[in-house]
Amino acid sequence: MSSHPERKGQRMVAICMLGALLFNFPVLALFNVSGTLFGIPLLYAFLFSAWAAVIALMAIVVDFDG
Repeated sequence: MSSHPERKGQRMVAICMLGALLFNFPVLALFNVSGTLFGIPLLYAFLFSAWAAVIALMAIVVDFDG
């Protein structure tokens, strides 16, 4: 990663697109089953872990000094 503002912007747009992909029908339908993960419904576990991953990726892109 680089500290160039245009590259940061491109990476943020890519993360936004990844988030849009993760939180839309085709991917969510894969996790809408009756299973659980540590007692948490699989869909909820996916939603919160994907949400945390998107936030972590954004933090890495914003805070990276190059």
